[in-house]
Amino acid sequence: MKRYLYILFFAAVLTSCAQPEEAVNVQSLNQEFISAWNSNDPEKVISYLADDVQFLQGETHFTGKTEVANKWVKDTYSTITDLKTNVVSSGVDKAIAYEAGTFSVDVLSSGQDQLRGIGEGNFILLWKKTEAGDWKLSYAQLEGLPVQVKN
Repeated sequence: MKRYLYILFFAAVLTSCAQPEEAVNVQSLNQEFISAWNSNDPEKVISYLADDVQFLQGETHFTGKTEVANKWVKDTYSTITDLKTNVVSSGVDKAIAYEAGTFSVDVLSSGQDQLRGIGEGNFILLWKKTEAGDWKLSYAQLEGLPVQVKN
């Protein structure tokens, strides 16, 4: 019986020494992503995408890193500037982190006779931890209002 008590004692000591995993700072992840976007660095933005990333905006749905990179990031980054977010909700655990709220962007004119605009709407960015321990953007959803003319 004494032997079992020693085994239990050492097992308890060894398991109590294990370091708990620190939760990711989702605000930092999103700020890095937004900073890359605002710096017109599409390759840096793409580096944050998971291989199985999903992107939804209205009726538009892109799946996979290649499609999201080509049809969202590369087709959009040069048409907007000054992306800002206002976080309303966020959550983190060991494998998933998200932020949701509202966003605003300046929409650049597509021609000399075109006016600049402001785009606003709601967003959710969901990050997942990979097997390698990296955090990648797994899901992005934007619901935008019609673009308004910027004064």
